[in-house]
Amino acid sequence: MRQVTIAAVQMQCSWDVQENIAHAEQLVRRAASRGAQIILLPELFERRYFCQERRYEYYDFALPAEENAAVRHFQRIARELSVVLPVSFYERENNRTFNSAAVLDADGRNLGIYRKTHIPDDHYYQEKFYFTPGDTGFRVFDTRYARIGVGICWDQWFPEAARCMAVQGAEILLYPTAIGSEPILDCDSMEHWRRCMQGHAAANLVPVAAANRIGTELVKPDRENGGQSSSLKFYGSSFITDAQGALLESLGRDEEGVITASFDLEKCQKERLEWGLFRDRRPEMYTLLAQK
Repeated sequence: MRQVTIAAVQMQCSWDVQENIAHAEQLVRRAASRGAQIILLPELFERRYFCQERRYEYYDFALPAEENAAVRHFQRIARELSVVLPVSFYERENNRTFNSAAVLDADGRNLGIYRKTHIPDDHYYQEKFYFTPGDTGFRVFDTRYARIGVGICWDQWFPEAARCMAVQGAEILLYPTAIGSEPILDCDSMEHWRRCMQGHAAANLVPVAAANRIGTELVKPDRENGGQSSSLKFYGSSFITDAQGALLESLGRDEEGVITASFDLEKCQKERLEWGLFRDRRPEMYTLLAQK
């Protein structure tokens, strides 16, 4: 039996980077105290969701992984607590900037970086202004406790991303997230958002966890942002599914906290073989996906 416990952290973010890092650490320690070995934090948790507005000065937030405050801080925490931490951050590589996740192993080593592949561009989710589409491809990481795949927010809507990680042997899929109200569309996307990832779990027979932020974040108009006035209410609802897509644990729309769930990875692997989904795949018949 290969037993692993994973956790998802849900939190509210301010503009104070050090405050957010300290608060995230508190929640990580809480998760570790409950036995979590792999702990997922929300997307871009170092500060408020700056992509709600366009400001050239926000490009200065982007740094290489080795210079990023959250990555450096949580390398120490990962080593101290012997936990795996995918850390979402705004990455700079020379003249390009990415929405990235550094996967920190339980000894604090950075195993590598995944760069967000699918970049949204919607009212107040203006990420194409800040991020170059990722060039890493979909990756899996051999951590101390499990082989994990990491997608970032908008990636979670794409079954192709989940399948690419699954065929590389991902045993768990993790999605750091920052999502909430749709200010133009007349809809509440939370259930749709959750069902998409439940489907990834069921179709690939791997557990899935998503960690979101909470709170209402306001933008006030000024000359630098072109007079934009807006707000986003992030709806939390972080969750963990089993390998068949059933919800095991979840948080509400307005509460901070930690959820955990445990899995026998050998049992999950046995079930993947028994179902035959990967045996019966026909990749040669899916070439249309790369053409359309």
